[in-house]
Amino acid sequence: MIDIDGSHGEGGGQVLRTALALAALTGQPTRISRIRAGRRNPGLAPQHLTVVRALASICAADLRGASIGSTELVFHPQSPPRADHYVFDVTAAARGGSAGSVTLIFQAVLFPLLFTPASSHIVLKGGTHVAWSPSFDYLTQVYLATLARIGIDIACNLDAAGFYPMGGGRITADIAGIGRTAGLSGLLDKSNQSAEINEAPISGQGSTPLLLMERGELQRVRGVALVCNLAEEIARRMVKRVRDTLAKTTSNIEVTFRSVPGSGRGVSLCLVAEYGEAVAGFSALGERGKPAERVAEEACRDLLTHHRHGAPVDPHLADQLLLPMALTPGRSAFHTSCVTQHLLTNAQIIRQFIPDRITIEGKEHKPGTVVVD
Repeated sequence: MIDIDGSHGEGGGQVLRTALALAALTGQPTRISRIRAGRRNPGLAPQHLTVVRALASICAADLRGASIGSTELVFHPQSPPRADHYVFDVTAAARGGSAGSVTLIFQAVLFPLLFTPASSHIVLKGGTHVAWSPSFDYLTQVYLATLARIGIDIACNLDAAGFYPMGGGRITADIAGIGRTAGLSGLLDKSNQSAEINEAPISGQGSTPLLLMERGELQRVRGVALVCNLAEEIARRMVKRVRDTLAKTTSNIEVTFRSVPGSGRGVSLCLVAEYGEAVAGFSALGERGKPAERVAEEACRDLLTHHRHGAPVDPHLADQLLLPMALTPGRSAFHTSCVTQHLLTNAQIIRQFIPDRITIEGKEHKPGTVVVD
């Protein structure tokens, strides 16, 4: 049994998602205590309970403590991850409307399903553009675009947008399983997993190491301003403020706007800075009483802060890349504009399953380098 303190470091849902994804991959029984202990509402929220149930269904895990508000969970996989057609709905855990992030659920189930010998189709229902999580646009334009560089190609579609508080969004994704590669099995052998649980076909292909130490020149800034059940004029105002704010940084600005279907109302902006060797993303959300111009200014501020540091990897992408790098044999490395508590926390959780691979050089809140060897 691996014991994990859920209040460690950043102390949020990322501890749960990373630990359970690796428990599903390794077959190791895992206990997480003090889940989200420092939060205003500690324990499992609907989004987190959906992650637990989703990963449990993928590896037939026995569960204890899987309920709303629970601060301790035991997760005991009974089989290797299985490819299938899955539907994961945050509303089912919430017993009503919920904007729990489906993009975070997607990231939790992605790698257990990727390392299966067949293809999976997943449907995720809940929040697609909500605070404290990557928007759908960031997920596809930055995270998945970067994973494609290491040979992980995922098709993901937005069927309906989901904003706080109603949720109601829907995304679908197809994940072509690559099997358990020889390199992955070698990495996971270090973590004392049950060989009986983790017997799986070995394939010859897997992901390749990622090296992002230089970003090259800024080629353009592109992006999309979305409105759901609101006037398109709001999106036009965001686009105009983006162009005005970034005019001195680049003349190549391609930001569009559109209305998206959904059951609620919301506003989202995602900007992508395209460099010669990397992409970086920056998002902002509208809310009642918040001018469209301020939404644009928040995304532009974060983009300009990152741009000044000269690093290829933005602060949010840094912690999201750590798990795929740890599951990829060989030496990967990147330079990030900011070492965050999320990055440090994720590294510590991964080390409990895959030791001796991750090195982080740099102080918190400062630029730094991550090496996985």
